[in-house]
Amino acid sequence: MNVRAPSEEKSDDTKESFYGELERGGCGGCNFPKYHMKILLGDFNKKLGRENIFEPRIGNGSLHQDSNDNGVRIVNFTTSKNLVLKSTKFPHRIIHKYTWTSPDGKTHNQIDHKLIDGR
Repeated sequence: MNVRAPSEEKSDDTKESFYGELERGGCGGCNFPKYHMKILLGDFNKKLGRENIFEPRIGNGSLHQDSNDNGVRIVNFTTSKNLVLKSTKFPHRIIHKYTWTSPDGKTHNQIDHKLIDGR
């Protein structure tokens, strides 16, 4: 699946609606046979930090120090669906972690991610 999540400033209702749609769209296992690997790619509009509590699911290779609200939501979702965030699981040079750069070239973020079955 390819997704585009609501941005950080969107309402909680909009964010909850997105994750509800994602759940119904097959990630909950309802549309895919059990043996198929689930892979979600896309613009999740989230910043994942290097908090120790999240390390089993996301690793410690994130560009950001602290997670934002969308980051916490995606970690909760991945945990509930036995998924792993592979884009932050392994260390990379900082220049290779950017997935978005501001038009002036001064701000860099890592907001696009890959979620894969944790099996």
